[in-house]
Amino acid sequence: AFQGGWHVDLVDRAGLLQLIPPPRVKASPRPSGRFAQMAPSSSLILALCWAVPGSAFQGGWHLGSAMFGRVRGLPVAAAAKGSMEQMNAEDGTSRRDFLGSSAATAALSTASVAGATLAGATPAAAAPKSGSWTQVDAGVDTTLFDIAFDTADPSHGYVVGARGTFLETVDGGKSWFPRSFTNLDAEDEINYRFQTVSFENNEAWIIGKPAILLHSKDAGKNWERVPLSPKLPGEPNGIVALGPGKAEMTTSTGAIYYTENAGRNWKAQVKETIDATLNRVSSSGVSGASYFTGSISSIERDSSGSYLAVSSRGNFYLTYRPGDEFWIPHNRGTSRRIQSMGFANEKLEEGLWMSLNGGLLEVSNKNTDLNSQEPEFDPSSIKTGGYGIIDVAWRNKNEVWAVGGGGTMHVSKDGGKTFKFDNSADDIPGNLYSVKFFKDTGFVLGSDGVLLRYTGMA
Repeated sequence: AFQGGWHVDLVDRAGLLQLIPPPRVKASPRPSGRFAQMAPSSSLILALCWAVPGSAFQGGWHLGSAMFGRVRGLPVAAAAKGSMEQMNAEDGTSRRDFLGSSAATAALSTASVAGATLAGATPAAAAPKSGSWTQVDAGVDTTLFDIAFDTADPSHGYVVGARGTFLETVDGGKSWFPRSFTNLDAEDEINYRFQTVSFENNEAWIIGKPAILLHSKDAGKNWERVPLSPKLPGEPNGIVALGPGKAEMTTSTGAIYYTENAGRNWKAQVKETIDATLNRVSSSGVSGASYFTGSISSIERDSSGSYLAVSSRGNFYLTYRPGDEFWIPHNRGTSRRIQSMGFANEKLEEGLWMSLNGGLLEVSNKNTDLNSQEPEFDPSSIKTGGYGIIDVAWRNKNEVWAVGGGGTMHVSKDGGKTFKFDNSADDIPGNLYSVKFFKDTGFVLGSDGVLLRYTGMA
């Protein structure tokens, strides 16, 4: 249907037009319309475009290089509005002369375009590369799930991930080297997916899947495998070191257990299962409670021992505070599914954050009333282009970072009210799953071994 013209495909994230060349049809010898095709070239396409509805190109030159069969446009300053004939009449150039000069121009290489200007027009400059984060070579291509540093030695830390990934650093995360467990066979170790690691005063805990719990009392020099009861409700999915021999462990069904003798005995903290709680309160108006599948997709703990969990379907969430006998379910307050949740600045009294399908993000007020069935959340101003937000972390009370699908990163300098795009990971393929800060040091973990270290440089 495109008889000798160029078809506007879309405007990409940088605001640049992408054009698709027309199919091989017999074009009119005198092309006309909104795009006049010039002499073709494998390296350069020079075209005149004007009167494109809803765009900034209301008359002017469009210069782009042909790459992989598509034309990626470089917008330049717009020329005077009007038809092609009017422009030719003003400068005294005939269409034949114009096409001839275009053919000569098309012989230019793409490299020369970067520094060239046409009739005083200046191409739009690319956004400068952010220096806030720098990539660290982890030496693996597996997905990384968690990272932790010893509170007694901030330079000593661990990273865990899929396919038995277990990395160690002794220089604050600038370099990493692989570790293995002597009590696990190499063939067995690669089958484990280590999900969580916690490090407190030379004592470390690691949880993996299939169900496995590892413990070290000497900063990781030696590890022991802690036996887990086959009657444990759900699969272990979280562990937090709390002191010598002390830890809290959570499961996929919302059970919370506490040990003070290095895992030999565990005491249940929640007196009622989530299933029993929902059966008791399902008539009180908690949306989606009747669809609960018996498991939660994520669970987070704040510094005071409060917990936050999201149902596996993302249709409601639950909260738990120390001393409670059961989880308290809450409506999500929106038709969109919950993708992820967490604590603002890792403290319940600072509020909660909630990411929703479609790249939306909401933050609650401080001292959120968790006795309310539907706590209030305020939407944050963030433009993700539809990419979902997977994790959010506060570096301090003002600086907040959000990461997600497609390597997207956004930063807020007003406590999470408004976010701006950060291109630190723009050239890194894959998803970003976790962002964590340890005082002034921060790390982002993602797929394909992606590990970013916070530098703080604008």
